[in-house]
Amino acid sequence: MSETTEVRFERRGASGLVTLDRPKAINSLTWAMVDAMRAQLREWAADDAVRVVAITGAGEKGLCAGGDVVSVRRSLLDGDPDAALAFFDTEYDVDALIGTFPVPTVAFMDGVCMGGGIGIGGHASLRLVTERTKIAMPETKIGFFPDVGGLHLLAAAPGELGTHLALTSTVATGADAVMLGMADVLVSSEHLPGIVEGLASGEVPAPADLGSTSHPAPLEKDRAWIDACYAGDDAAAILTRLEEWDGEGADRAHEAAAAIRARSPFSVCLTLAALRRAARLGTLEAVLDQDRALARVFAEEPDFREGVRALLVDKSNDPHWRHASVADVPRTDLPPVLR
Repeated sequence: MSETTEVRFERRGASGLVTLDRPKAINSLTWAMVDAMRAQLREWAADDAVRVVAITGAGEKGLCAGGDVVSVRRSLLDGDPDAALAFFDTEYDVDALIGTFPVPTVAFMDGVCMGGGIGIGGHASLRLVTERTKIAMPETKIGFFPDVGGLHLLAAAPGELGTHLALTSTVATGADAVMLGMADVLVSSEHLPGIVEGLASGEVPAPADLGSTSHPAPLEKDRAWIDACYAGDDAAAILTRLEEWDGEGADRAHEAAAAIRARSPFSVCLTLAALRRAARLGTLEAVLDQDRALARVFAEEPDFREGVRALLVDKSNDPHWRHASVADVPRTDLPPVLR
């Protein structure tokens, strides 16, 4: 098997088990991890004895906190964009494999599941979340965009909830994830080990047999102002509506506006355009192709390197974005495919 010290692969009866094993980094994905996963998943896809694949994370903190963008940034600063792009291309290959796998894939989206964690969890055929789950696509915080096919999921969310999460990098709960269509069932975290063991039979239980498929979701109470404020293709207009909202949920709308103002203006504008295009593209494969093209844009984008520095390297939280606000980002700054 394509074993590394950072990800483990096991055969348990009729199941193949993937365990991300960087618990101190909340299992954030390195190139070695996604390269090994790609090789192993291709091997299992051709093995008739494997009837289900399960994806889990080591430790108590979560499935996966995302991709190792600090290493990606380092490659860019070292003048090696090919290494940075190889990470993204391999990661997106893994996301596509999970989303189109010939047998069921079961993702255990317990605890933190963000960024790259959504890529390997959100496209599985059965997605389990728990009372500890925290999901997010937090890329606008670091001057990037929601990649790993995340825009495919966010574009399909009810109303404008996906737009809210994409632009603000808001963290949502497991119950929210089910309501958003990014997960299938909310289960108790204490039941996860037993579910993993049960998959060795090769049989995949129905979501309703595992837990709640309809649970009160905190985001539901904000649908009115979210749907009203986030409509359209103009990021500056969205920001103005959020700041001027005076109906129910005004405090939360104003907090969302403040969050967007703190994000990379270029990332916010590009993310909005890419989200709207993802809705028209319709398929995971097409959205991942868009992600590949946009990752190449960000390999040359100073906001990405600056955002990773401020949030994850220096941890100073003082990014200096190249545009003053979303209103200052001309349409011509976006890549041609999004104009």
